Amino acid sequence: MASPTASPMAFPGTLRVFADAAALARGAADLFCDLAQASSGAFVVALSGGSTPKPVYQNLARDPWRGRVPWDRVHWVIGDERFVPETDPQSNLGMIRAALLDHVSVPPGHLHAVPTVGVTPEEAAAAHAAAVERLRRPDGVLFDLNLLGLGEDGHTASLLPGEPVLGVRDRLAATVPHGRDTIRITLTYPALDASRVAAFLVSGAGKNAMLGRILDGGADVPAAAVRPAGELIWLADRAAAGSRVG
Repeated sequence: MASPTASPMAFPGTLRVFADAAALARGAADLFCDLAQASSGAFVVALSGGSTPKPVYQNLARDPWRGRVPWDRVHWVIGDERFVPETDPQSNLGMIRAALLDHVSVPPGHLHAVPTVGVTPEEAAAAHAAAVERLRRPDGVLFDLNLLGLGEDGHTASLLPGEPVLGVRDRLAATVPHGRDTIRITLTYPALDASRVAAFLVSGAGKNAMLGRILDGGADVPAAAVRPAGELIWLADRAAAGSRVG
């Protein structure tokens, strides 16, 4: 695979541009494997739902990527979830299981999903926040890698434009009762920012305008407010990156 181009931006971070969506999925899987291999001890990853990360997960479930991951050391955190049972087609956990987790070794206690059965949304958010907090390192880091998406409206995880969750700074997870058809539970900025590497996966021409605004530093949208403790990377295919292809 050809190496992606990288360019500096007005917005903090690095842009890596891939020829198409398939190359983006391979590049993201490579990033996952490289970071996992370089880590010592637990490798904690936050996962997003949506169509763009799904082929990344499918790649990780098969060779050559599958053989490069120390599965017994990986901890999986669901970054945001619709408040529906796992069997519901809208469930992010259901998609992630089918694409990846059902095909690799996940030791007991290494999957940190949002509870959605037998609890209220508020109880689910509190339980998820507590589970994530238990993963915190002495240096304050929660995630070695945080895989994030970008909506055409500039949202990431379930941090939706104009919703009160954007102002939550005292909890690692919160409910999002409005803004979409289904109640959601999401990691908040204090959780997303506690990442060694935060990697946005952006694919398709529909994301071009929003990605351009963010990279130029002129977008007041939720995704533009993520400031990880470590490295911020934008992985985009050519359609999403537009003229930023080197």
